[in-house]
Amino acid sequence: MANRSPRDLIDFAYRPIEGLSDTLERKLGMFSVVIISLSAMLGTGLFVLPALVMVDMGGGTVPVSGIWLAYLLAALAILPAAVSKGELSTAMPSSGGSYVYIERTFGPLVGTIAGVGLWGASMLKTVVALVGFKAYLWALEELLSITIDIEIAALILLALITIINILGVNRIKKIQTPIVALMVVFIAILCIWSIFTLPMNWDAAFGDGAYGTGWEDVAHAAAFVFVAYAGVTKIAAVGGEIKDPSRNIPYGMVLSLVIACALYVMVTIVMVSAVDPSGYLDPDTGKAREDPVYVFADMVGGSTVGTVSAVFAVTVLTSLALTSLMATSRFPFAMARDNLLPESLEKVHPRYQTPHLAIVGTSMAMALAITLLPVEEIAKLASGFKIMIFMTINASVIVLRRASDTHSWYRPEWKSPMYPFIQIFGILSGALLLYVMGMTAVIGGLACGTVGALVYFLYGKSRVHPMLTPWRTVSTEITNSTQAEREKRWLIFHSVAGTKERYSEQMTEGEFVHAMSIIAPHMDRSSVRNLFNEIDLDGNGIIDLDEFLLGIDEDNLFGNISESE
Repeated sequence: MANRSPRDLIDFAYRPIEGLSDTLERKLGMFSVVIISLSAMLGTGLFVLPALVMVDMGGGTVPVSGIWLAYLLAALAILPAAVSKGELSTAMPSSGGSYVYIERTFGPLVGTIAGVGLWGASMLKTVVALVGFKAYLWALEELLSITIDIEIAALILLALITIINILGVNRIKKIQTPIVALMVVFIAILCIWSIFTLPMNWDAAFGDGAYGTGWEDVAHAAAFVFVAYAGVTKIAAVGGEIKDPSRNIPYGMVLSLVIACALYVMVTIVMVSAVDPSGYLDPDTGKAREDPVYVFADMVGGSTVGTVSAVFAVTVLTSLALTSLMATSRFPFAMARDNLLPESLEKVHPRYQTPHLAIVGTSMAMALAITLLPVEEIAKLASGFKIMIFMTINASVIVLRRASDTHSWYRPEWKSPMYPFIQIFGILSGALLLYVMGMTAVIGGLACGTVGALVYFLYGKSRVHPMLTPWRTVSTEITNSTQAEREKRWLIFHSVAGTKERYSEQMTEGEFVHAMSIIAPHMDRSSVRNLFNEIDLDGNGIIDLDEFLLGIDEDNLFGNISESE
């Protein structure tokens, strides 16, 4: 044991931060970030969920009309994750979003679980958007005098959005900008028109009985509409394609969240004030209708306006699927870059600069899901995993801030305000949402986690080396301070030695001075130079890792500090 090398006590490989760089072209600005985020949110949240939330807040039987509060609370619950992702994205502006942040913080095992789970959950949400417009297609069938096969229509739309995604993010922006703008204008006109032409019952939104029977009903409804905002952070998944990411990603996400929340709250207030909640129920089955905007538009302007709203719904839900496929395909792309999935998924199209194989693979999985799986039920299970991911994102910021002295690569250009209170609030609010959602959320999270763990142990584990992660650093500081200090010095050696182009196993005197300024900032330069000469026994002007770790042991290091003082 006495002859054991210090490096034998550290079973890690070193990965420089340059490994995060992307081959994708940065084309998206602030406006594009807001448009893409809004198009990922303003789909099911407006066109499908309102009537379902009314019934949910009413305990599953009688619809109530105070659903605006559920939308507001859900936005507050997701705000910490948006802020945390804003900070993480400026330190790691790389395509892959949440997967990258979690993998760099907690390591490849947790990263694989997050990446596979995020891919599956996002994929199923996209499939739901493609299938979800069925509630509005009947209006188009009547308009066109044809019968539409829902499944075939969904597959055709999937093929179309796959081609658009391969052609590039600029084309996505050009398609989504007019769709989002026209949708907002159309909904605003409907709301203003209803206020001036219909007898509005404002008490329906704010009066007694509008919020169910207690806070549990409101909290459950907030958890129900949580998915309406999940798209706000999807833009981080294409962080490697955004210009000036340190500004555009955090401010773009927060701005789009504020806009979406304002729209959700104001539109739902008007919808329930213009149409009694019972009007959003199917008269034959008594269940909540999945085309609430059609009901609202038909009440305001008649069947013609209702048909126009159905056209908008189909278009917007298709736009949502377009954005979701773009973000979802970046998860396998990023995982392949880290050797956790086959290398072919990392390839970028030479002309369009998009990860075409990852896009096609994700699209094929969606086609199978549309054809074979009970998508709506599985997507509900996946919602629990999404909440767990947001909780982990908030925890990542806390861990990275704690470990930033050792892991000097974590230097976010934008930092979240009110740290760590906003992150703690995000974790606690996520836990509350999981509690009110019940076992369905827990089962969904565990199922996604199990699949991710299998992928890691069957494929990824043999292809990646153990990394010294920030989580390892923070946890070791608590359990074994001596080992934590040893690992800190090991990491500093690797981060300082060599150059950005050539990472070396040897350190020069200048690099040693830099390293000691981090490890022992109180040592003066002459003491540091003397220590280097003591370590460099052969006098060749360089030291290796073993010499470095042995030469700055506790007695030697603190002895030199005392002499310098």
